[in-house]
Amino acid sequence: MATSDSENFIILGKNINLGETKTINFSFAKLYTSTKVEIPVIVSRAVQPGPTVLITAGIHGDEINGVEVVRQVIARKINTPTRGTIICIPILNIFGFLNASRTFPDGRDLNRVFPGTKTGSLASRVAFHFTKKILPLADYCLDFHTGGAQRFNAAQIRVAPNRADLFELAKIFNAPFTVLSSNLSKSYRSTCEKMGIPSLLFEGGKSLNNNKHIVKQGVDGVIRLLAHLEMLNPEIVVPTSTKQTVLVAKSRWIRAQKSGLLHVKIDCNKYVEKDEFLATITDPYGQMRFKVTAPNAGYIINVNHAPIVHQGDAIFHISTQDSTNIEDEEALH
Repeated sequence: MATSDSENFIILGKNINLGETKTINFSFAKLYTSTKVEIPVIVSRAVQPGPTVLITAGIHGDEINGVEVVRQVIARKINTPTRGTIICIPILNIFGFLNASRTFPDGRDLNRVFPGTKTGSLASRVAFHFTKKILPLADYCLDFHTGGAQRFNAAQIRVAPNRADLFELAKIFNAPFTVLSSNLSKSYRSTCEKMGIPSLLFEGGKSLNNNKHIVKQGVDGVIRLLAHLEMLNPEIVVPTSTKQTVLVAKSRWIRAQKSGLLHVKIDCNKYVEKDEFLATITDPYGQMRFKVTAPNAGYIINVNHAPIVHQGDAIFHISTQDSTNIEDEEALH
């Protein structure tokens, strides 16, 4: 675990002194041109001891909203703690970011190869060195993602169903939705759980898109969580909200019954009633018009923004069991 209570804080072989902010390059590979690929790691320590919070984004290189969240955390000096240490890594998958791609050049998804291996694929090696050299320093992890491809996620925190402790942190973060979601094998979140490090995964927006409303939800959540940990600079105003996060205990995908042009008629985040009109699917020739309706009442937490879809494509993600009464936590156990 972290060493914020001691005078020395060693990360990637460098010591960060009390009250110091330093950028360290996590170097692990080279381009074809022999140019080094370096991941900037921004570390800020307070004079007072306290926990270490690790904030990451860009595990998928095309998920720009998360990168912008962490950038704002740094630019607005939210990462300058009054106690403890905050580690910020805006882009973990530099290769993917350079190529505007979700994956590494070898086609592998970094979030499916944790904890990695020392002699494996490029993505696996990055996961290995990150897991060995950086992750053990953390007491809490915040990881920022977006929806894949053209699928737009409502701002949400994902936690495992059996983790009431993480749900408490999710309530403090207070994204519009908290979605119960089991950990995927070989994911960053699964590795954190095995190492005993509480982690929150934020999802919001879609790939290759910068949405100011999603980014604000992410930044506001970071501020609230740091304030709860008594790490936040008192000059930074803690955002308040009259709405509590909605717990989505169960959900389902609504899939396209026809192939064709997709015309979405509702917004993400909306609560819909059973049989409510959601979208139409048409052919390019004006001969077919298929009406998509809600199979049940619930919140729409993901909308496919693709202009064309194939039969079977996921077009909406809707809650099937949700609660606006945040004290109702039966689904967590």
